[in-house]
This record gives sequence, C-alpha cells and structure tokens, in this order.
Amino acid sequence: MLMLKEYSVSDLKPGMFIADVTVQKGSFSVKNGGFVRSQSAINNLTTKGVQKVLVDLAKSELEQEPEAPVETQVTENENQRAAKFSQEIGKAKKLYNQAKSLQRQALKNMQAGRPVDTDGMKDIADGFIDSIFRNQDALACMTRMRQKDDYLMEHSINVSIIMTIFAKHLQIEQDIIHQLATGALLHDLGKINIPDEILHKPGRLTDEEMVIMRQHVTLGYDIIKESEGLTPIMLEVVGDHHERLDGSGYPNNKSAEDLSMYARMISICDTYDAITASRVYQNARTPIMAFKILRKESGTAFDANLVAEFINCMGVHPVGTLIQTKSNKLGIVKKSNFVNPLCPVVQVFYSINSKSYIPSKMIDLGAPGIDDEIAQSVKPEDFGIDFNKIMQELLIDS
Repeated sequence: MLMLKEYSVSDLKPGMFIADVTVQKGSFSVKNGGFVRSQSAINNLTTKGVQKVLVDLAKSELEQEPEAPVETQVTENENQRAAKFSQEIGKAKKLYNQAKSLQRQALKNMQAGRPVDTDGMKDIADGFIDSIFRNQDALACMTRMRQKDDYLMEHSINVSIIMTIFAKHLQIEQDIIHQLATGALLHDLGKINIPDEILHKPGRLTDEEMVIMRQHVTLGYDIIKESEGLTPIMLEVVGDHHERLDGSGYPNNKSAEDLSMYARMISICDTYDAITASRVYQNARTPIMAFKILRKESGTAFDANLVAEFINCMGVHPVGTLIQTKSNKLGIVKKSNFVNPLCPVVQVFYSINSKSYIPSKMIDLGAPGIDDEIAQSVKPEDFGIDFNKIMQELLIDS
C-alpha cells in the first residue's frame, strides 16, 4: 500500500522514495517513482526548481521512519473518531443534500457566466473528509442512491466522495485530500454549457458532437481558473480528468510523463462513477463490471498500480452494491470486510425463490458458522426492485 506524505525538498533524506512532484517552478517529472540516494541528488532537485514532493514512506529505505510535517500528519485522534454506520448515515444524507443544492446553484452560476461559490465547495469538501474519516461507508452508500435526471449534479459529488475515500486509503495528507475533493466537486461544471441536445442525447454522439462534448473540460477550466483561492492541484483535477496515460485523452492529449498521480487518480474515480451510473444513453453497470473495464485499460489509459489500489480500497463488492447470495436472496452490502473482501456485511431483504420480500436481516458473511456467500452482483431492474426506496428503508431510515 502507498503511504504518502508531502515533503519540502529541504526536508528530504537519502533513501526516501519519491512518488511524485507536487510543487515546482520547472517541468521536472517523475514517471515511475524513484529513490533519492544521496544529498547531491536532493540538491539536483532544488536546482531543477522542485520545491515539494510526495514521498512513499512504505517504499523508502530509511533507518527509521521520518516524521511528516506536523501540519499534514493524520493523528491518532482522527483514527479514533470512528463512528457507527447508524450514527453517521443521517449526517451523511444531510451533507449529500447540501452538496446537491450547492452544485445546483453552481451550475446555474456557470451557465449565467457568474462566479462559482468555491468557498462553499471547500466547505463541502471539509464535510466529506470529516464524515469519511468517521465512517466512510455512510457517504459511500449515498453515492449509490441515484436520480437519473440529476446525473450532472450527483456525478461530481460522487466523484468527490470516491476521490476522498481513495486518497484516505492511500494515506495522503488531509490538506491535499481537501484539494482533491474540492477539485472533484468542480471538475464537470463545464458540461452545463454544452447544448442540451448533445448533453442529453439518448444515442451515440456523432464525431462532430463528440468534439463539442469534449469542450466541457476547457469551458469549465477557463471559468473556474479565474476564481480566487483555488490551488494548482484543484485546477489540475478539473483540467486533467479526461487525460489518459497513452495520450488518447483530452483536451490536451497529455501522456504519462505529463500526468501527476492526482490526475491519474481523478481519471479512475471519474470513470468508475460514470460506468456505475444510469444515463440517458446507457444503463448503470455493476461495480464489478467497472473494475473489469478499469483493469482492461490498466497500463494503457489508466495507471495499473493505482487501479489495483482503487479496487482494494473500494472492495470487491463496494458498500451499497446490490448482491445475490448463494441461498438466492437479494441484499445490499452494508459494510466492507478489508480482511476478507469477499465476505462483507450484507442486509438481505428479498427471496428470489419466492419472488417476495422477506424480513430484512443483517448477515456478516465473514462470521464463524455462516455458510452463505455472495454469488454475484445484480441489477435492481432485473428483479423489479426500486433500489433507492430499499436503500432508504433499510440503510438510511433504519
């Protein structure tokens, strides 16, 4: 697992493994990460204009693990803030609805050429981080409750939540997590200036329409970059979320050496949420299918190591997934099992054999004596299930 901390170049020590450059005056890039073996190598980074870097402490070869800068450390108190799902889900729902209201207003402002409330976005990002560090399963569940007509609003919110969970998993400092979460909230606002007949077209876009659709990145970036208080990382998330390692992305056809770890992360999170959402031209696909697509394009479009970490972070069966058990019951994944990812906690509620609802029951598939298991992920429409209603009744209002 990556264990990332940001360091000023002046604080580097020989033996540290640099994963990426975060602040610089030049154009130095780290393609695959590498060790700094000597003080002269550190001095060379300074000469090239590098000011801050991400160090992977798990790979570093040091006599003792260095202390990260105090202002960016994740403290034990944060790890002790864990809350029960039942305690957090109400807060998560309220926060998610606040985020939707803010997104709705941001889209209106963007369409009218007015400034976007970036301070409000930063506040929402703070809320996401607090909730996820208390219990990430609650907000993860909220990302699964989708309204088809609200895709544009919900997508950026979901990507921000997923990005925060991913960055937490990678042990990135909270200050950078906040920048990543804020950038993700802003990343797709440019779509509001794409003509509706293209944005909401139910069929495949023509080549000409695709050119127009792809303009959403530049349209959003050019307006957002004028906002005060946005950092280079936030703008990078907005500008690079459709770039790909093999140069096949847009709008600038950047290649691997031009894409930081943050750009690689947002491309994975953005693609995952898009695949698992219902849109006018496609039905939602299961998380497992999204993982298969990401794996298939690993090493070409997506960073293979980060895809592997992402799947490990989300779990084979992510929280909020509708599953079918070996005993022919339907259930919703309520809690991940990071020790045994195939055996999460599920809430079963429906018998496939009798085609009827049953009293809901929570089952820890990893507990001793439990012989049931997940057979597959399924789609609610295949069983005539109102998924949002079930989620509301079983996980949010319970």
